[in-house]
Amino acid sequence: MNTMTQAQAIRIHAYGEPDEMRLEQVEVSSPAPGEVQIVQHAVGVNYLDTYHRRGLFPLPAMPATLGVEAAGVVTQVGDGVTRLRVGDRVAYACPPIGSYTTLRNLPARHVVRLPAEVSFEQAAAATLQGLTAHMLLHKVARVGPGTSILVHAAAGGLGSLLTQWAKRLGARVIGIVGSDEKAEIARLQGCDDVIVGRGPVFVEETLRLTGRQGVDVVFEGIGGEIFHQSLRVARPFGQVVNLGQAGEGLPSVNLADLGPARSLSVSVPGVFAYVRTHTDLQGVADELFGLIRGGELKVRIGGRFPLRDAAEAHKALQSRGTTGSLVLLPEVQA
Repeated sequence: MNTMTQAQAIRIHAYGEPDEMRLEQVEVSSPAPGEVQIVQHAVGVNYLDTYHRRGLFPLPAMPATLGVEAAGVVTQVGDGVTRLRVGDRVAYACPPIGSYTTLRNLPARHVVRLPAEVSFEQAAAATLQGLTAHMLLHKVARVGPGTSILVHAAAGGLGSLLTQWAKRLGARVIGIVGSDEKAEIARLQGCDDVIVGRGPVFVEETLRLTGRQGVDVVFEGIGGEIFHQSLRVARPFGQVVNLGQAGEGLPSVNLADLGPARSLSVSVPGVFAYVRTHTDLQGVADELFGLIRGGELKVRIGGRFPLRDAAEAHKALQSRGTTGSLVLLPEVQA
């Protein structure tokens, strides 16, 4: 029998600024076949959520609940679900959009088990960005001993995990940050060199630090002119990876700018395709959570907000003054 349960969710009724976000009562049905129901203890806040809120990436329908990442406990399982059980601690980072809520249903195939040693907050702060880092370092780019990489926003949530993981693989990491305070954080995370400043200064500094040779891989999530400037610091047969368009939108690329003299490549990977197609998603998650559990990847939480204050979290994120990841904390009913 299908039963309905009351939940609270952050929804928007129109695209716009953070103040469009409202805490509302919603009804959640029993999980359908192949789904699990999750009581959510912590919810990740990502720049992608701001794209959805503003309509840069249109949502299927209105009103809509934002968010793609959270961690919690399975409370019900639908027919046909055998891998997960009631009481399992779990996390996820995937569509369908709708994680800014106290309770939700989700296809079980995209949900991963969470070890007891990793907190819900750590999982909500690191699952999406950790899976992204795994994709970037194991699927998109060849990173290992002797590799040099440049990481924009190295003190942010993804930049932090990417820096630590790349160092663990033996790479030389140059980080770009927006302030001296963030520079210190980036150094503590393992950056070999840190450049302070978001403007074109990073081009000359990167070339100076690499003896005018450039780096093997650039990871940038700003787009626009920053992307084109990043092409200038990639060495022959190097790669520029766009991780988002936080500043100026997805750039157009003239193939003549990539080679043959420079022989560059460009990637615009999507972590949801990685989640959807990977044949052992739990194995990837186990590797990620194992590194967190062992202290080899330190998760920096730059801010915690009650679920009802999601708009304030978005304002903080868009200010670019935050470090690490932001999480929302729903009021979990006993």
